[in-house]
Parts: sequence; C-alpha cells; structure tokens
Amino acid sequence: MGSLGVDFVPPNEEMEMEFDSSAFPPFKLSEIRAAIPKHCWVKNPWKSLSYVLRDIVIVFALIAMAIFLDSWKFWPIYWVLQGTMFWAIFVLGHDCGHGSFSDSALLNSVVGHFLHSSILVPYHGWRISHKTHHQNHGNVEADESWVPMPEKLYKELDFATKLFRFKIPFPLVAYPLYLIRRSPGKRGSHFNPYSDLFQPHERKLVVTSTLCWTLMVAFLFYLYAVIGSLQLLKLYGVPSMIFVMWLDFVTYLHHHGHEQKLPWYRGKEWSYLRGGLTTVDRDYGVFNNIHHDIGTHVIHHLFPQIPHYHLVEATKAAKPVFGEYYREPKKSGAIPFHLVGNLVKSMKKDHYVSDNGEIVYYQTDPKLFNFSEKKDE
Repeated sequence: MGSLGVDFVPPNEEMEMEFDSSAFPPFKLSEIRAAIPKHCWVKNPWKSLSYVLRDIVIVFALIAMAIFLDSWKFWPIYWVLQGTMFWAIFVLGHDCGHGSFSDSALLNSVVGHFLHSSILVPYHGWRISHKTHHQNHGNVEADESWVPMPEKLYKELDFATKLFRFKIPFPLVAYPLYLIRRSPGKRGSHFNPYSDLFQPHERKLVVTSTLCWTLMVAFLFYLYAVIGSLQLLKLYGVPSMIFVMWLDFVTYLHHHGHEQKLPWYRGKEWSYLRGGLTTVDRDYGVFNNIHHDIGTHVIHHLFPQIPHYHLVEATKAAKPVFGEYYREPKKSGAIPFHLVGNLVKSMKKDHYVSDNGEIVYYQTDPKLFNFSEKKDE
C-alpha cells in the first residue's frame, strides 16, 4: 500500500504510449547526412565493375553446369540460383540508374543498358520512373512504386480484380505488367517515349532503351531457333520468372510493414524526409550480400547516391540520429522464411487508403477474403 492507500502499479510496456511514426521527426536530413562517414559517399568504378564481373562469372558458370549436367535433379536448383543472380544483376543496373555505380554518366549508361537489357528491363524507361518513386516516396498522389489505391478507386474494382491483385502469387509476378501498364489509376508504358512518365527531353533516352530491349528479345528468338523452346525456357525463361518474383517480393516488403503501420502522406504533410522514413529495412540472411545489400533500404531511399557496398556502414552510422524512426529489421536465419509470413499478412491487411486526410494508413477490406459472406450477397 502507498501512503494514500492506493496500490502502486509499476510502469509496463502496455502503459507506454505507442510511438507515432507519422510525427514530424526531430532531426533534419542534413543531420543524417553529417552522421555518415565521408568515405561512404565515394564511388569506386573499379569496385563496382568487380561486382559486375563476379555476377556475370557466376551466371555463366551456372549455365555451363546446367548444360553439362542436364539433369532434372539439378534444374530446380539452377532455376533458383540463376533467378537470384538475375535479381543481383538488376540491383547493379539499378545502381547505375541512381548514379551510385560511378561518377561517369557514360559508364553508368553503358553498364546499366547491358545489365538491364539482358534481363528484359528497359533501362532508361525504368530508371526515370524509379527516380520519380524516390523523389516522391511516401506520397499517395505522386509516388510510383507500390503506391496505395485511394478508397474510391479500390471500390470501383470488381471483386475478381481485387482478389487477383491481393492474393499470392499475382503480386509476385506483377512487374512485367507494371512495365507495360503501370499501376491502377496511372497511365503510361515504360517502353513508350510519349508516355506520361517522361518529359520531352527524355524521349530519345527511352527510345534507346526500348531499342536495346528489342535487340535482347531478338537475341532470345535467335536462341530459340538454335536450342529450341524447352532448352530456352529452362536456361532463361524460368530464371527470369524467379527474378521477377524476387523483385516484387523485395520491393513490396520495403514499402509495407504489417509489424508497424506505415503512414502515407498528402499535401503539405509530405516532405522528402518524412516520405523516406516510411520505407523499411529487411534482413535477407544469406542473400544480403548476393543481392548487394538492397535490404538496407531506408538510407538508400534518402541518399540513393551512396554505393551499395557502403550502405550497411552508412546505416549503422545514421541509426543514432534516426532513433525510434528507424525500424530495426528482424534478424533472419540463412533463409528469410519469416518474410514470406510478413508478405502474406500485409497483403491481407493493406488494401486501400482513405480518400481524405493528409496522413493516412492502409485500411482493410473485411469482405475480400470472406468468401462465404461474398457468396451470400
């Protein structure tokens, strides 16, 4: 008993106020920048090229092994390994697009076209839309990647479309459709120089990338004539599908978090810093180094000029500044199985955001997965 006859209840976690991730951060972007060691900003083209060489050697070594063994016991292993390497190649081309590969625009463009065209990604078309994503991250109206649908648009979709969009496996194979048609509510193609995505001065760049993409498609048709459709499917087609699954899996998880609700912004509430803080770091276990530490996503979003091989160090240096605004990723084992559960839970909850308000959160359509209720309507 206390002196006033009232039981003393010690503070506990339940009594603590939950951290408001949408609160305006008490630090500035310049403070985060100042905390990052200066050498983390240095781009070493030879080091970047060494990663390209490493990945290419592995890709061709896997092809040689698959052709030599030609065994159905090895083909599934090959598909997973090669699809993962295609994803690693995409990340290096992604660095070229950000200019974090080197200080040479020419080198970035040449390497970026070579890498991205080889996996059927239009380099400049994607680079420009991805730049839009970074410049407007966390903005409901202007973001480009995995941007939430407003409630009105969501309710205009028929039930089959909703189910198709929010059920696995479609979200893991959505990237090719995104390149062609973008997301619901947005128009334009990454291949069309006159798309709404691009400014007039960017059209020649888009034409160049579309031409490189077309040459790769022509090369694949040539391989089809030489080795046949089944061999081409085994060597290139299936790994390409695995790569697309990796891309959609990783990018989705970096912008959704069922563990803690992530705010989205409109109007004057949005800022580059607040938007960047809505991204999420993830631990991919043994894949962290293979796909060039893309899991260190918060620092990458705020400062895409930092080379991938400095992201881990830069993140560690910035964490004291971030404080509670940094969501520590759950440590993974060798294989990040827990992230599959995160993906499923998020897709069952994150369906749309309110049409109104300048700070909004994902809301859930309770009828989407309630088939019996839908059937009775």
